[in-house]
Amino acid sequence: MWKDGHEWVGGLDEVGRGAWAGPVSVGVAVLPAHITRRTMPLWLRDSKLLHEVRREAIFEEVAAWCAYWAVGHATAAECDMWGMTAALRLAAFRALAGLEVVPGALVIDGPYDLLKQPPTQLQLLRDDGPSPWGPELPDVAAPGTIVPVVDGDARCAAVSAASVLAKVVRDRLMRDEAPHYPVYQFDENKGYPSSAHKRALRGYGLSAIHRSSWAFVSGIPWNGGSTPTRFMGGSDPCP
Repeated sequence: MWKDGHEWVGGLDEVGRGAWAGPVSVGVAVLPAHITRRTMPLWLRDSKLLHEVRREAIFEEVAAWCAYWAVGHATAAECDMWGMTAALRLAAFRALAGLEVVPGALVIDGPYDLLKQPPTQLQLLRDDGPSPWGPELPDVAAPGTIVPVVDGDARCAAVSAASVLAKVVRDRLMRDEAPHYPVYQFDENKGYPSSAHKRALRGYGLSAIHRSSWAFVSGIPWNGGSTPTRFMGGSDPCP
């Protein structure tokens, strides 16, 4: 991409897709052309291969290595309202909007371009007529060159950086939420399925930051198929 004349090249990766609670987050890391393999942070790699302590330890170094970086989020409520594909797209555009310089070329982890406008047959209708599918996006143009790469977080340093930055930022958000919803132990599981998380759901139902349209909701014994009760936080919740 640099050889093709792009001054700014970035990597994009998402975290939180498989969580039951909290936002889905997308990181974008933009690298200048003078970056080389020798300048890479020592432990930089796919965030899933790093322990939480290691990710936190290298966070500042990875952030400083990037020319620009940002993390965008779509809330649990937005995931419920729009579905995961649209929520990821929203978070990605929010990340791009948070950059001082939007890269001209972008490598995206995965098999498809999540910034691309979905097919017209998937558009939603409002009372005043057709509207673009999904939520209103920030006013920022997508990079002109986008290349999806399967296992990009393991193969491309820019995507690895985006992965680490997004993971650490989202983990910190979930640790901040944990005191408000102590029974779910979000500081430990970050909203992902765990034994403690599942037990809390059976005892207390959904919190205000759970994704209430996800399939796991049907497994809550006392839900009965109706709108699930939500635990709004506090130290002494009751179902």
